[in-house]
Amino acid sequence: MATNIDPRAAVSAKAELGNDVTIGPFTIVEAGAVIGDRTKIHGNALIGAGARIGKDNIIHHGAIIGHEPQDLKYRNEPTTCELGDRNVIREYTTLHRATTETMRTIIGNDNLLMGYVHIAHDCRLGNNIIMSNAAMLAGHVHVDDFAIIGGVTPVHQFTHIGAHVMIGGGLRVPKDVPPYIRAAGEPLVFAGLNSVGLRRRGFSRETIAALDKTYTLLYNSGLNVSQAIAKIKDDAELMKSPEVQKVVQFVAESKRGIITRQRELH
Repeated sequence: MATNIDPRAAVSAKAELGNDVTIGPFTIVEAGAVIGDRTKIHGNALIGAGARIGKDNIIHHGAIIGHEPQDLKYRNEPTTCELGDRNVIREYTTLHRATTETMRTIIGNDNLLMGYVHIAHDCRLGNNIIMSNAAMLAGHVHVDDFAIIGGVTPVHQFTHIGAHVMIGGGLRVPKDVPPYIRAAGEPLVFAGLNSVGLRRRGFSRETIAALDKTYTLLYNSGLNVSQAIAKIKDDAELMKSPEVQKVVQFVAESKRGIITRQRELH
């Protein structure tokens, strides 16, 4: 099918458009932007020069993709914001291109970014992520597959959010959140295994049990993080689980430190 561009849109002749792209009224597509096949862009959006958009995306009214980052060091270098396939980008979401530190802001496939979400420069997002309304990522944040971030939740720069995590709404995320867990409270703390989410995604009872034991050692054994990880690694049966191995690797690679357990009130 032919590309459908509303006559009131402003699309640069130097933008690259795939087949069957739809662009709504008053949307601006700058020179250098790339838009993949069958992507639909509603009205009043801005697709900046740094946008590299894949196939079958739906981009709603007022969204901004590939605009320059909010970083004082940025000097209009030719960096990108890369969006994969089949994403839904809701109203007034802002996805900024990178700085020269990494050159690429990357957002994967099949993500739902709700209204007013902000993804800052140099972030890395995986696949099947849900970010609720007005959740915000500062620069250099990494979010792994199937994470869910509640609304009005700001995430500190350089933070890493693990796979299959669920973070409550209206909370601040100042440290890394290990995979497969729920996080809640202020300050943000471990709130248990994301058991319901894991069951819904087909994780076996054995895997869930192994993760439950892992996080009991990490958060509820009275051991510090180093001692708990050592005990987990010493358990040969536990370490057979690829998911447990991912937890151990995540903690080992954490630069900001992981969130803590809830402190008991006295």
